Amino acid sequence: MSGHSKWATIKHKKAALDAKRGKSFTRIIKEINIAARNGGDPDSNPRLRTAILAAKAVSMPADNIKKAIMRGTGELEGGQIEEVMFEGYGPGGAAVLVNVATDNRNRTVSEIRHAFSKNGGNMGAEGSVAWMFERKSQIFVAGGKATEDQLMAIVLDAGADDLRSEGDRWEVLSPPEAHETVLKALEANGIPHEEASVAMIPKSLIKVEGKNAGAMLRLTEFLEEHDDVQSVYSNFDIDEKELEAMEH
Repeated sequence: MSGHSKWATIKHKKAALDAKRGKSFTRIIKEINIAARNGGDPDSNPRLRTAILAAKAVSMPADNIKKAIMRGTGELEGGQIEEVMFEGYGPGGAAVLVNVATDNRNRTVSEIRHAFSKNGGNMGAEGSVAWMFERKSQIFVAGGKATEDQLMAIVLDAGADDLRSEGDRWEVLSPPEAHETVLKALEANGIPHEEASVAMIPKSLIKVEGKNAGAMLRLTEFLEEHDDVQSVYSNFDIDEKELEAMEH
């Protein structure tokens, strides 16, 4: 298994809660809105296609998807949403990327800065930590749905780079442009996926321990809870035993 951020595992647990709260709907609608600015036809807009797939995965009504596209293309009135990526460091020196979609940049900047400082981190300048990550397609498949050999053959043939074991599930990493091809290959072989997105994957991990580990989790959770935050990425790694002790 290659180095892997525990944040992916923690986010997996949070995703179930977000779905219950309907928070995933809000995030996906904003993503559709932003993606549709480059054209409302999913056939010629890969980012929009990916956002629509995500919307269908959470059973979003077709009407909601259509309205979000129309707001993005300007056919429907709606607040202008700006996409911003904030960069910073968490307690213990781990890098943090915060992808935001906001209709009030100044307000959001001050709130995200406050979140960092309140939780023992600090915001950095543009470009300060982004180089530590690479943009990749990230697809998770439940462990019992396929063997390693089966999955490896399917995903590598479809253009994936790497297959990692993550406890009870598999993580498939591919270049962003192979995202749909890999998803279709899994579907064609009757293998359902749990999650799929184009994400910022850390190139290497930083071990965070003790007080810093708890503070790092609080910071990332605090950022995730913010209404304007679309996604949070980090390169921290916390020892499994320490993680379990914090959960009890």
